[in-house]
Amino acid sequence: MRRILLAGLLLTLTVSCWAADLTGRVTWVYDGDTIEVADIGKVRLLGIDTPEYQDSKRDDFYLKRFQLSRTRLRDISRQAKKFCIDQVKGKTVRLETDRQRRDKHGRLLAYVYLADDRQLNRLLLQQGLASVFRRYDFDQKQAFSADEERARAARRGLWAE
Repeated sequence: MRRILLAGLLLTLTVSCWAADLTGRVTWVYDGDTIEVADIGKVRLLGIDTPEYQDSKRDDFYLKRFQLSRTRLRDISRQAKKFCIDQVKGKTVRLETDRQRRDKHGRLLAYVYLADDRQLNRLLLQQGLASVFRRYDFDQKQAFSADEERARAARRGLWAE
């Protein structure tokens, strides 16, 4: 009986410690979809993509798929970074992972929640400052796609003329 109680206690402590590791203060915003969280490291916002701050091969995706100019992409990149800075820099966030925990660059892939429980990933989509990252599957992909569609219909951010 004592072993079962001890095992249960250890499991509870392990889960509690793991959950605590997924909360931290944002110390840096690299761009619209990558932040630094104290004691966790670089975090890539799961399921979204924002334009790069400099011309890159990644632009081809936006140029071909959405017919957006490079100038428009740089403008949206700056807006997305500023939005993230305003929302999370210096603030404590909660991170939630999905099926894939890390990307090929070693960054933690996460849904990022603000203190009021709004999700930063979705806020960027709703503002039209990001598009859905379609290459991989993730649990909230359907909701993200609906957010992107609403931003397009409202002509926000990337979708404004």
